[in-house]
Amino acid sequence: MSDAIRSVAAPEPVQPVDRRVLWITFISVIIAAGAAVAAQILMHLIWFITGFCFHGTLSFHPQTPLDHNLGVWVIAIPAIGGVIVGVMARYGSRAIRGHGIPEAMERVIQDQSRIPPRLTFLKPLSSAIAIGTGGPFGAEGPIIATGGALGSLIGQLLRTTAPERKTLLSAGAAAGMAATFGSPVSAVLLAIELLLFEFRPRSLVPVTMACVTATGIRWIFEGTDPVFLMPDLQRSGGEALAVYVLIGGLVGLASVFVTRLVYAIEDGFERLPIHWMWWPSIGGLAVGLVGYFFPRTLGVGYYNISDIVSGDLMLTAVASLALWKLVSWSIALGSGTSGGTLAPLFTIGGALGALMGVAADALVPGADVDPRIAALVGMAAIFAGASRAMLTSAVFAFETTLQPLGLLPILGGCAASFLVSSLLMRNTIMTEKIARRGVRVPSEYEADFFEQVLVREVVSRKLITLRADQTIGEVRQWMHSHTREASHQGYPVLDELGVLHSVITRKQIMDPAHDPRAAIATLATKPPVVVYQNNTLRDAADHMVRHDIGRLPVIDRATSKLVGIVTRSDLLSAHSKRLSETNRAERHLSWSSLFVRGKQK
Repeated sequence: MSDAIRSVAAPEPVQPVDRRVLWITFISVIIAAGAAVAAQILMHLIWFITGFCFHGTLSFHPQTPLDHNLGVWVIAIPAIGGVIVGVMARYGSRAIRGHGIPEAMERVIQDQSRIPPRLTFLKPLSSAIAIGTGGPFGAEGPIIATGGALGSLIGQLLRTTAPERKTLLSAGAAAGMAATFGSPVSAVLLAIELLLFEFRPRSLVPVTMACVTATGIRWIFEGTDPVFLMPDLQRSGGEALAVYVLIGGLVGLASVFVTRLVYAIEDGFERLPIHWMWWPSIGGLAVGLVGYFFPRTLGVGYYNISDIVSGDLMLTAVASLALWKLVSWSIALGSGTSGGTLAPLFTIGGALGALMGVAADALVPGADVDPRIAALVGMAAIFAGASRAMLTSAVFAFETTLQPLGLLPILGGCAASFLVSSLLMRNTIMTEKIARRGVRVPSEYEADFFEQVLVREVVSRKLITLRADQTIGEVRQWMHSHTREASHQGYPVLDELGVLHSVITRKQIMDPAHDPRAAIATLATKPPVVVYQNNTLRDAADHMVRHDIGRLPVIDRATSKLVGIVTRSDLLSAHSKRLSETNRAERHLSWSSLFVRGKQK
């Protein structure tokens, strides 16, 4: 190139929302509609299989395993379902095993949100068989997995980037949850806390619109009533609120026990001397045996949750349901069959909360503890502790009951459960399986430090520059006589006005193929790659990676003059300074220093 070079390659301004987001949002709405329809199909298929297996009827109307006339033969039904699921897993796809969310998380983290297309129909079909034959699971897990698979499939068919596929997968999964429970806000929060691992408009807008769409379609089919109907609640007093928070903490202990129990049972199945294809049938036998004595443990059991939070069950029934649902579900899930975790956890946690609420009302009569609110707290807190999706859990309990006066106790209970679980358990029921396979799941989301620091705050202003009219021979001679100053690998070249012309590398200058009488500016082959003072360090880091360079000239946007240079080491130094300040603050606020300061006062 000649002296006419004046253009530069600077970072493009980033827009939080652009036309591409509009397109992804449109696709997300279509995926949400598909997920909502798939949810209706799956529920009707579960009802059909349930009616056929337990009552000998052929109907797509709502049915439960209760009031069957099979007698002891009921034990065999879940085992037969387990055999079918095991065969489908072995000869169809092993990925249908489990409750779906951990597998979706793994695909997001490790496989650029690519889910095999066959899971779009294999997962719901296997789950319908497992649940329809009495499996103690909720339909929401398979529906969430199906919605995610649908989003991933469409993302693979269209020309999308990995972040866009992640958004489409999350939109489909969240839409599945919204279509099941009519809970759009908690579905969005679920996507943020368990799938997106970020909070950006580019992903938040499509996922939100998908959840709104799925909920609207659900209203068309199911109406607008909350999923779990319960009488209106009364406002809680201060003493009662403290009790609910304590109940949340105790349920958090239970969530740790439940998580460890599930994976201990799974480890036990791993040690069996038979092929894993047969494990679901063994789990099905346990489900059938428990279901023979306690029929309420069979099937989806959403009615159990409604009865618990409404206070319509006897205490003995609530206690039995908490114990035997846990036994049946943990064995079935540990066996590797196909099903969900949300409804069983809500049932177990709600029952525990109701029992604790009754006990607290008897022990602290002046607190006026309502067992129904305690059940809501337990229902939300056990999922908050088991999954660490605290906001999802709290908002879900509100959206599915539409009881605003229960929201404050629920939030306190979920926070207590989250705290206890975090202190006692490294991984969650969602992440333990994939963590064992070496997959690290993000657990904390914070603003990018590099996004908060501008280039002008770290730029090195001591520069060694070259003039465009210098000859190559002059520059070589200078480099030989000033070895210390000439140790850099690249040099900015300025024109007669002091404006950056180009950046020439040491290798170019020393190349013997170039005529030493030629001007140094003739070595320029492309516009200089620069960054502006008001760009962020994130812009600079991304620009370096994009152009495979280790340093960037820094330009004043107003004058176009060169003001300095920023290097990789400058970025690392800024990060190192931030870590040092954080560590210093942590040491300053340690328990020991607080104690010493207290004594000095």
